[in-house]
Amino acid sequence: MGSKQYKVTIVGTGNIGGAIARGLTQGTVIEPSNITCTDRSQALLDKIQAFNPAVHVSHDNIEAVRGAEIVIIAVKPWMVESVIDEIKTTLDYDTQVVVSIAAGVTFEQLTAYLTKRSGMNRSTPPIFRVIPNTAIEVRSSMTFVSACDASQEQTELILSIFNELGNALLVDERLMTAGTALASSGIAFALRYIRAAIEGGVELGFYPQEAQEIVVHTVKGAVDLLLNNKSNPEQEIDRVTTPGGITIRGLNEMELSGFTSSVIRGLKASK
Repeated sequence: MGSKQYKVTIVGTGNIGGAIARGLTQGTVIEPSNITCTDRSQALLDKIQAFNPAVHVSHDNIEAVRGAEIVIIAVKPWMVESVIDEIKTTLDYDTQVVVSIAAGVTFEQLTAYLTKRSGMNRSTPPIFRVIPNTAIEVRSSMTFVSACDASQEQTELILSIFNELGNALLVDERLMTAGTALASSGIAFALRYIRAAIEGGVELGFYPQEAQEIVVHTVKGAVDLLLNNKSNPEQEIDRVTTPGGITIRGLNEMELSGFTSSVIRGLKASK
């Protein structure tokens, strides 16, 4: 889609839609003045403009999608069909792509919602499904992207947008549900470990704020090791554990309590 500056409209400016807007204003792919956000809540729109006054805001979805090359639908899953019904006749499928953030709304459903019929002819736009996690708010999301009837250039553009908000991975649609469990729900699982470790730190004698600082930086250090060394967790664990040492005793006690199996069962239950 070239190197021009694209216009983006985000329909729905709640937690995820607002986080995407704020993240994009800090990136290089989209100019803040080329972003339009819509919502029924004036308070949410005011929050976006307070963050960056260059962003346009509106209550009018139909007017907001005119001329936008990228239309991001960031409403709750049960609202997707009604929002598409509202804007469908305004969309230009030759020049616009539609991005759905709604978990569980499939390409089959989106195609059915977006199909325009004229006599015997049917038309649909290039469609993307995008599943981020809440760390998109701090531009550190693990985001899954899946494409339907999109060109390579369009796909690369969408990936570049979400790579500015963390790390984006192009996957087949069949993996979107698994990705939601591993990364979207997964961020809650990681936070639950952090919470448990903080509680353990308090039991060991640290004040809660001290324990949180220790655990958060320890987890960050573990992540940085994997990213910087391009290693796998077992390699890094081996560097910490020594024969007869305290670390292996702690790990074995966790495994006796079902640590690994509990994580895997939790992931499977989230699908």
